[in-house]
Amino acid sequence: MAVYTEVSFEDLERLLERYDIGQPLSFKGIAEGIENSNFYLQTDRGAFILTLYEKRVHAEDLPFFIGLMEHLAERGVHCPLPVKTRDGTALVTLNRRNAAIVTFLTGIALRRPDAAHCASAARTLANLHKAQAGFALSRRNALGPSGWRPLAEAIHGADKIEDGLTALINGSLDELVTGWPAHLPAGVIHADFFPDNVLFVGNEVGGVIDFYFACNDAFVYDLAIMLNSWCFELDGSFNITKGQAVINAYRQQRPLSEEEIAALPVLMRGAALRFLLTRTYDWLNPDPNALVRPKDPREYAKKLRFHNKVRHAREYGL
Repeated sequence: MAVYTEVSFEDLERLLERYDIGQPLSFKGIAEGIENSNFYLQTDRGAFILTLYEKRVHAEDLPFFIGLMEHLAERGVHCPLPVKTRDGTALVTLNRRNAAIVTFLTGIALRRPDAAHCASAARTLANLHKAQAGFALSRRNALGPSGWRPLAEAIHGADKIEDGLTALINGSLDELVTGWPAHLPAGVIHADFFPDNVLFVGNEVGGVIDFYFACNDAFVYDLAIMLNSWCFELDGSFNITKGQAVINAYRQQRPLSEEEIAALPVLMRGAALRFLLTRTYDWLNPDPNALVRPKDPREYAKKLRFHNKVRHAREYGL
């Protein structure tokens, strides 16, 4: 369970005195997620999520995350809406952690989305990229190319996970950092648009959650993150039918420029390397307080090796 900081019922009662959201009926920790402590809260007025911010989430970034969800919700993106206290603040402190309560979204996160689900999610991602326009705040992508080398240098013993993993990381790192495309259409991206962060009602997206990696970067990099996380099968093969569904549905809402199309193979390698690095670091440095197992980095090692053979976006279903 992704709960690093416990919250007693007495803690909860004191916290809720600051809000006008009713009396608590149910309260329990949530197993999903690895970055923060999350709790499901049911009151006599509705359902909510209480999040205590841990680990990689820095206090100075919280106004960006809270403001972004408000901005997107106002523009039709179904995402959690921060709930404000009686005195109008969305951020509070609980058990020495920054915390927030947001609205609960109904829907199911799918472990094995099909092509129709992929298309619906891609349309949502494109609409999110359009809806972010006009958001006043910005946040650097700390897990972009400038952050990869320091993270790689902090990893020790990668070959204990898989033979050749250190060489794969270092070889890809040199190529990608020096050849990373610049000046692509950019704005605020989700940066963690995985199936477990997209909730479905039937075949349509009912909501998008977990904006705590959101940052300013190239829109097509966000698309690359999605292709990596939605379009590979369990055996490590790329499902080109899902790839076509994602790319075509995205382009219907937000056309891709020739520069974005040309950059896609490099961005796919970069997206795979980014998650390979964080998963490898977390695997080798598990949090002793976490009750959730780190995700296996070998999944993204396999994806990166696949991308290293790709030369044109057509191979992803363009």
